[in-house]
Amino acid sequence: MSRLTTIPTQTTLLRSLGATSRIATPARASLLSKQAVRWYASEKKEASSGSSFQGQMLESISSRIQRERKEREKFAKQRENSASSRRWATTFMFVAGALGSYYLGTLRPREIDPNSTLPLSQTNDPVHKLGKANLEAAWHDFAAIVGKEHVSTLDVDLHAHSTSDWSSYRAHKSEQPFCVVFPASTEEVSEIMKICHLRRIPVVGYSGGTSLEGHFTPTRGGICIDFGRMNQVIKLHKEDLDVVVQPAVGWEHLNEELAKDNLFFPPDPGPGAMIGGMIGTGCSGTNSYHYGTMREWVLSLTVVLADGTIIKTRQRPRKSSAGYDLTKLFIGSEGTLGLVTEATLKLTVKPASTSVAVCSFGSIRQAADCVARVVGQGVPVAAVEILDDEQMRCINHAGMTSKQWKEAPTLFFKFSGTDNGVREQIQIVRDMAKATGSQSFEFARSEEEKAELWSARKEALWSTMSVSKPGDKVWTGDVAVPVSRLPDLIEITKEDLKASGMYGTIVGHVGDGNFHIILLSNEEQRHAAEELVHRMVKRAVEMEGTVTGEHGVGIVKRDYLPHELGESTVDTMRKLKQALDPLCLLNVDKVVRMQKPKPGEVAEW
Repeated sequence: MSRLTTIPTQTTLLRSLGATSRIATPARASLLSKQAVRWYASEKKEASSGSSFQGQMLESISSRIQRERKEREKFAKQRENSASSRRWATTFMFVAGALGSYYLGTLRPREIDPNSTLPLSQTNDPVHKLGKANLEAAWHDFAAIVGKEHVSTLDVDLHAHSTSDWSSYRAHKSEQPFCVVFPASTEEVSEIMKICHLRRIPVVGYSGGTSLEGHFTPTRGGICIDFGRMNQVIKLHKEDLDVVVQPAVGWEHLNEELAKDNLFFPPDPGPGAMIGGMIGTGCSGTNSYHYGTMREWVLSLTVVLADGTIIKTRQRPRKSSAGYDLTKLFIGSEGTLGLVTEATLKLTVKPASTSVAVCSFGSIRQAADCVARVVGQGVPVAAVEILDDEQMRCINHAGMTSKQWKEAPTLFFKFSGTDNGVREQIQIVRDMAKATGSQSFEFARSEEEKAELWSARKEALWSTMSVSKPGDKVWTGDVAVPVSRLPDLIEITKEDLKASGMYGTIVGHVGDGNFHIILLSNEEQRHAAEELVHRMVKRAVEMEGTVTGEHGVGIVKRDYLPHELGESTVDTMRKLKQALDPLCLLNVDKVVRMQKPKPGEVAEW
């Protein structure tokens, strides 16, 4: 009995060890476990002398404490793992939700811009990526497409593809391409444009480089695509009177090839012009009076759009009412809407007989009166051009022809048709010239004389440049007015030119009211030259004319368009540009502004 009363209960034992309800941490449990083990060891020693029941109880309690400790550690670890899992689950659900929302958003149609026009005030500045790493990566992409030998970063190439000695626009040193790429096919042009679209690199197209209003100056850097390797006559359809050509075919070379089959392509701008640029500017030339402009001689175009998409605007029939006339949309767009890689051109049969006549007058007014009579009587001349006295003086000075010319306002006539028809036209014009005060009249009696007489007209620009002084730059501007107003505008412009102290000449397609001023000026006279051209353009618009008859808009004439066409018309053009080139990559800053000008950048009207 005394033995039983000395046996400690579990509660007594735990209390003796300090194991009360305060046991709440693994550290405290560990301490108690150690105490229990020591106590158990002492009791075991006693058990060997007869205290075995107490030893067994202590062993049981110690095991229980150790199990509880392990359970707590296991629970704490599970709780930690569970918290980490919850964090990952939350992140996953957030990402999944965001992706799901984005996907659902793509299914919803974008809000449609309800406006039919795009005013300049509502434009966003174009964003291009012209960092060194992006451009160098693009270079490798281009080299993989055309071969590295057809991608140039030589200074001579970069400069040649930035400006020219005859351009009216003075390019800044920073306005150069990063590189010039020379593709050989439509497919290569498409791949190049896909790279530029992906990397947001601006692009300028280049063919003959004869444009005059800053058309190919890369104002935003980027790259230049030179079509020089795309110079093939692809297919001649003699029976259909059309031909398929690449953009770097020159009109002179084309006519040499067509002459073998007694065919003829009428548009004849300045020497060196190529089909791509002729389409881009919607050019004309001396033959436009009788044959019309470039717009009348293009049947179809293959065009690479800003994102690399390839389209063909039409098939080959002479007429079609199928849908919008995209062919004429791209003609005159100056490479701002797409890059022309092939063109199907209309042809005509060469005239059986042609001739040229030249007659001089005492004044511009007398020459204009002669033209008015010729046009009014319906004489079917092929071309009629006017050169003023200063221009004839330059031709004599340059010595580009073997003939010495009378230095007076001169009309150049071109005739075509049958032999009898040409002789009859010459006689009628001779009589009309005499009636309006002509001082001389001569006509070609052979092919050699014909080439000699007409060459004077074609050498107008180069002969004027031949009298330039060191430091002089040439500015060639053109305007067009109703034919009846042409003599008024020419006379006022010559008076303005004389008062300015600068030197210039006048050349005109007098049959359709279009004339050019070829102005020489140095850097000190640059501002005066700009003001003189500005006044000439303003007078043309006030006479219900146009700011450019055939040279195109480029940069120089861009800010005159709203005065000729009205703000809403230009805003419509801007909307077309945005629709076809939303990233504003193609020939940026030409034809219409896509970025608001800086203060003072636009001259007052």
